[in-house]
Amino acid sequence: MDRLKQLESFVAIATRGSLTAAAKAEGVAPAIMGRRLDALEERLGVKLLLRTTRRITLTHEGSAFLEDCQRVLVELANAEASVSAGGVKASGHLRITAPAGFGRRHVAPLVPRFHAMHPEVTISLNLSDRVIDMAGENFDCAVRVGDLPDSSLVSMRLADNRRRCVATPAFLRRHGTPRHPSDLSRFACLTLSSDASQTRGWAFRVPRTAQGADYESGLAAARVPRTAQGADYESGLAAARAPDGDSAEYEVIHLKPTGPLDCSDGQVLHDWCLAGHGIAWRSTWEVEAEIDAGLLVPVLDEFAAPPNGIYAVFPQRKHLPLRVRLWLDFLKSEYGRPEYWGRTGTIAPAASASTQTSTRKRAR
Repeated sequence: MDRLKQLESFVAIATRGSLTAAAKAEGVAPAIMGRRLDALEERLGVKLLLRTTRRITLTHEGSAFLEDCQRVLVELANAEASVSAGGVKASGHLRITAPAGFGRRHVAPLVPRFHAMHPEVTISLNLSDRVIDMAGENFDCAVRVGDLPDSSLVSMRLADNRRRCVATPAFLRRHGTPRHPSDLSRFACLTLSSDASQTRGWAFRVPRTAQGADYESGLAAARVPRTAQGADYESGLAAARAPDGDSAEYEVIHLKPTGPLDCSDGQVLHDWCLAGHGIAWRSTWEVEAEIDAGLLVPVLDEFAAPPNGIYAVFPQRKHLPLRVRLWLDFLKSEYGRPEYWGRTGTIAPAASASTQTSTRKRAR
């Protein structure tokens, strides 16, 4: 049996959630899809999907294999399209969306450069922090920062996104410096109410000896099981799966600091922090210039959690238009240069621009 067909069938079943839906999309009988999946699992010697009469779910091995399959199939389609396109120039209209803060700093400056390289491509850039329905609003590519919501779209990791606690030197002189994440309960913390990641809490990496401890003023640390992705725990604590890089001695916890000031706009929060009103938890790309200038001081860096990602998200299509493929390659090239992110080096290019997919229909 064709190995490529097996991979394509596995991806179709995993992303659509059922043999019937996958078979309908591929134009074959469900039994054929089932035989391809069985042959693939037998050849690999591992179970990729758990099938019941009601649902299909990925195993741990299946989830990792799905990312690799997605990447291979997208790269194969791009390679074929590049050959078939020959010397054809990119043209047409490219619609891009990105979060407002990151987009102003790290997407908008790249757009004119890309246009200069491909003058027959016209470009619209939408900067918004609202949830975007890419298919419904006809966007070709979205740049997303942080943990991705489940999505039927394909994502490509472009760089790491590290977050740090920062405050002004004057604030720290007046109020002292926290030495442990649990100390944040005694400080004025500035929170971003619309940020999904901050709804879960500020993430820190701590020794496992602190697991399960309840911190004062309602702050709580939740042990993060490696096998319970996305599980909701008692008292409203959300646990996120610890990255593979964590050792047995450390775990990732989420705290929910409180303070007198809360805002839905990241720039306002940034201004409040610079004005000395409290401690903020921000992405490095937002505060690295102020840290370099001495206007802000990082605190609790020794407890910094592993980074999440900066992604390009695009529709799950076998044949992306040339202009979209070139834009994705351009982003990978620019964000992949370590010098792009500045002297601090605290934002790093992704180790590999893997492609992945998940199950919800909208991406933030």
